[in-house]
Amino acid sequence: MHPAFLLDYTYQFGNATIMLVDVVALVWFVALWTGYSYYAEAQYNRAPNLMHIMDQLRIQWMRQVLKRESRIVDGTLVGNLLRSISFFANTSIFILIGLLTVLGYSHSAVKMLAEIPFAAPSTSFMWEVKVFNLGIIFIYAFFKFTWSLRQYNYCCILVGAAPMPDESPHLHENYAVKSGHVIANAGRHFNMGLRAFYFGLAAISWFLHPLLFMALTALVVMIIHRREFRSHTVNSLSGLSDGY
Repeated sequence: MHPAFLLDYTYQFGNATIMLVDVVALVWFVALWTGYSYYAEAQYNRAPNLMHIMDQLRIQWMRQVLKRESRIVDGTLVGNLLRSISFFANTSIFILIGLLTVLGYSHSAVKMLAEIPFAAPSTSFMWEVKVFNLGIIFIYAFFKFTWSLRQYNYCCILVGAAPMPDESPHLHENYAVKSGHVIANAGRHFNMGLRAFYFGLAAISWFLHPLLFMALTALVVMIIHRREFRSHTVNSLSGLSDGY
């Protein structure tokens, strides 16, 4: 049976009409996002992946920091990371402002979408649901980016407070590992924020058609999986962190 048959099934939610295919698409979206997140965490120590490799290299970075008397370069590197995360955090705010603005044009937007030949029929209520869905995604991204930003600020303090090479050498390894874990956690939350951006881009297609939304959500999962587990970057870095 062709999946488009779902377009014929609707039910009433108060005064609003909701198509079954929209409900299925939203459940599909949430299931794939959460499912992939759990999968990535489960495979963290089992298969070569970018997050695990880079976490080990972050610990090695802190080991090297403790061997240097001058940490100017390390402070500059952390500053570069802070600027890139700030860009995404600011972008999340701009997107949220834009979404709040378009909420006031739901009737006009629905009429405009109705003129697109391949767009599925929609209502003002469903338009608002789709906008709120995007809003939740980018609010989530904003919180992830800002928490990552705060942790990288802590990393600046850790670099500044790091003992000198000849000072308490028996504490160096513990300091490097714990500092590396803080940086790794900052990177992990930044990665979660980036995933939200990827899924947010897929969610935009829901305005056109729920089946397109489902297809692009699956495509995003495949792209993220390839980049984190099977990309040329992973192959190039695989084994580089062995022994750290």
